[in-house]
Amino acid sequence: MPKISQKGALMPQSPIRKLVPFAEEAYKKGKTVYHLNIGQPDIKTPEIALDAVKINSLDILAYTRSEGSDEYRAKIANYYSKHEIHLVKEDIIVTTGGSEALLFAFGSIMDVDDEVIIPEPFYANYNGFSTASGVNIVPVISKIENNFALPPIDAFEKLITPKTKAILICNPGNPTGYLYTKEEIKKLAEIVIKHDLFLIADEVYREFAYDGITHYSIMQEESLKEHAIMIDSVSKRYSMCGARIGCLVSKNKDVIATALKFAQARLSPPTLAQIASEAALQTPQSYFDEVKTEYVSRRDILIAELEKIEGVKVAKPKGAFYCIVELPIKNSDAFAQWLLEDFDINGETVMVAPAAGFYSTPGVGLNQIRIAYVLNKDSLVKAVNILKEALKVYKD
Repeated sequence: MPKISQKGALMPQSPIRKLVPFAEEAYKKGKTVYHLNIGQPDIKTPEIALDAVKINSLDILAYTRSEGSDEYRAKIANYYSKHEIHLVKEDIIVTTGGSEALLFAFGSIMDVDDEVIIPEPFYANYNGFSTASGVNIVPVISKIENNFALPPIDAFEKLITPKTKAILICNPGNPTGYLYTKEEIKKLAEIVIKHDLFLIADEVYREFAYDGITHYSIMQEESLKEHAIMIDSVSKRYSMCGARIGCLVSKNKDVIATALKFAQARLSPPTLAQIASEAALQTPQSYFDEVKTEYVSRRDILIAELEKIEGVKVAKPKGAFYCIVELPIKNSDAFAQWLLEDFDINGETVMVAPAAGFYSTPGVGLNQIRIAYVLNKDSLVKAVNILKEALKVYKD
């Protein structure tokens, strides 16, 4: 029998989605499942984006340019200018979601067995992207005790080797909700310039910065002109996860030229989704103000309810819509499965994301879960109550 590749065998399963079969079985049993496991917002997509697809007058659904349409990229550049990020359309390649942008970035700057340093916990699919690219993740651990702030710079420097090509951050962070300060970005800028590395920033949650703190992009740091690669997406900003439109942004012309070769190999990003995404750029600021207010309210309720549970530790997020929660258990994978298979209150249970999959260091995060606060406030309170009652009876 033919064998699959070693790369395929090593490809990690998503910690967010691997529990789906157990959730489906719970549904078959008539249970209600509160999904705290996945960052699919319940916020409505702007009508202007949906209408652009409904009323378009295309006769042929044709390819666009591999780098995305000129008009859309020019409008993206204009969007960034409102956030004090000054670009031209030639600095932008439109991609099939932020995921493809990350794959293009890895492929453009790293060879097999090269290394990328990432503060952990990190977005679980970074593990998958690195495996697909033959790249090794070198983790630098951040701690729940200080809300997952940037680890000390000397912790990064100890890990840099001749194979190190980049540092990757998610800002604001998935799964931690941590928002890097301007000072922390400047510290990272210093180290990548000193060691001639790239700094990749996944900034798909830029709009979701709370408590009066302003998001500071690596693209605002002039010293990083040749070093910065930004990853972005419409998925969370406009609640358009299914559009699968993102972009890779860099002022480094070699990076853009190389990434474009990868883009040409897949022909073009999806045309209809670009039309929707271009229209979404007209979304008024009031939309984001309302969404941010809603998420802050959800966060505050979630954190307050979680802090009432004995033995639970939670980091308070400053951005995005996730938090890491430490539970008084040994193995959150087993606990998450048990919640779906064996526990409910009046036919209701919860689905969480075990946090070990957001680390690459073996054995770390086993007693943690990630919660996405993308449910309405009443549902969040119910879900946390179910979690509290479950912990009272659960046996490791």
